[in-house]
Amino acid sequence: MGITERKERQRAELREQILAAARRIVFDEGFEALTMRKIADAIEYSPATIYLHFENREAIGRQLCAETFEHLMAYLAPVSAIADPAERLRAIGRAYARFGMENPKEYRLLFMTDEKYMEALFGPAQHEDHEGQRAFDFVVETVRECVACGAVAAQDPVLLAETVWASIHGVVSLELTCPHVLDSPVDQIVETLVVALTRGLAP
Repeated sequence: MGITERKERQRAELREQILAAARRIVFDEGFEALTMRKIADAIEYSPATIYLHFENREAIGRQLCAETFEHLMAYLAPVSAIADPAERLRAIGRAYARFGMENPKEYRLLFMTDEKYMEALFGPAQHEDHEGQRAFDFVVETVRECVACGAVAAQDPVLLAETVWASIHGVVSLELTCPHVLDSPVDQIVETLVVALTRGLAP
């Protein structure tokens, strides 16, 4: 291995150390606790070194979110093989809920973080071509196919996709924040909800 290759590998390894430390801080203490100084202390480097890899903590937060959305997409990917769009829509709801229940810290990072930090991560100034947008686009496209085949009444597909997402999110977030409130198992609630939604949206 040449000097250039070695330096690139070392740079990549340090970048991953930075992200790993930031991930621990965010998952354990929340995004508001993330600082360049705290990351530097965790990996025993100077803050100046962190800035060589990320311009600010928002850039680190966006990278963490991108990686977490990729994890969410891994849950949704098998669903794309379902030919029937109505059944695919129901399967999306199940997969989304399963992701949240199996990865509560990641879910909180994506969908239950303080508003001002979410604005910094995903506000209007940020590029829209990110994993989160692709995940939502997958839901919208599935709704469009449901409308096209007559499984769902003709309405704004974005509105319907947001309705489905918000409904499942409500169940997941309630279970994560108030785990003793729901008497029924979450998977049964989600199953009842996705069936009710698709039937309710039918023509």
